[in-house]
Amino acid sequence: MVYKIDFAKKKSKSDEWYTPKSAVSHILSYLKPNSKILSPFDTKDSNFIKILNDAGHKVVYTHIKYGYDFFDLTKKQVAEYDYIISNPPYSKRNEILIKLYELEKPFAMLMNTNGLFDSSIRWNLFKSNNFCLIYLKGRVNYMKEYGLEEKSSPPFQSAYITNGLSNNQIEFSENTHK
Repeated sequence: MVYKIDFAKKKSKSDEWYTPKSAVSHILSYLKPNSKILSPFDTKDSNFIKILNDAGHKVVYTHIKYGYDFFDLTKKQVAEYDYIISNPPYSKRNEILIKLYELEKPFAMLMNTNGLFDSSIRWNLFKSNNFCLIYLKGRVNYMKEYGLEEKSSPPFQSAYITNGLSNNQIEFSENTHK
């Protein structure tokens, strides 16, 4: 299926939010041991990098601020990785999900689930491909900067949108790795 997206149209100044450790740990039980993981929207300070490395995985981060553009990745470049895992910019979730399916690698993206099936692009993408939503118990308190633990509750539920991690279409995760 061919999707037409105007990349210049979708930009948001508020796309850089950081994931707390408690939200990262939900994905650990879905990964095979000692995996090689690409985290294309993360920096060295990311809790994804820290927790996944601490769990014995080898993680490579390629944030845009280091000159890496996720949309330039090819199947050949991601062939060595077992998974692609991150918390991507929500304003580009259509484009990101399309690209992830094109790359044909198992993935887990922590995303806002509000209106997840409202877009005809996402509707058709999910209808045509395998996916699993791993819903996290409670709301994720994302951080505007690392180390700044905010006690606010965002107005949306978060879930890992995944492919290749579960045979189910929906799972409910209670954090057991706190």
